[in-house]
Amino acid sequence: MSRLNHGIESVESVECIAGRGLRGDRFFDYKENFKGQVTFFDARVAEWLTKTLGIREIDASRFRRNVLIESVDLAGLIGKRFELGGVGLEGVEECAPCYWMNEAIGEGAEALLKGKGGLRCRILNSGVLKVGPVDLKLFARGVSNG
Repeated sequence: MSRLNHGIESVESVECIAGRGLRGDRFFDYKENFKGQVTFFDARVAEWLTKTLGIREIDASRFRRNVLIESVDLAGLIGKRFELGGVGLEGVEECAPCYWMNEAIGEGAEALLKGKGGLRCRILNSGVLKVGPVDLKLFARGVSNG
């Protein structure tokens, strides 16, 4: 196992457990009310970054996010409760890039990813996320689904 991928593997589905995280993830049951029970990263940002840095191909595990997603404004979900593929989530904060991104992806990655680092979420309702198209449903402000 590479020191850089921390055992990340591609799967067809993942069990999301409310308040605990993703079953099998290194941060599962990490601590109570952990802000990063699941992390999302925009696949289009990944593509843009690799082109900008002149990288032909990169293993998605180097981004150290749990789920790659397309066509969703991740920053717009900060502070919102939503459902993705039947799993209730709360967008907590940007998954800010750090110096490590320069080593894992390429020099300059940290600076380029500022404001585009992904989304850290708490899991409100358990369920299973699967690879493929899913529905995104926003909850009205103040409405709790979990």
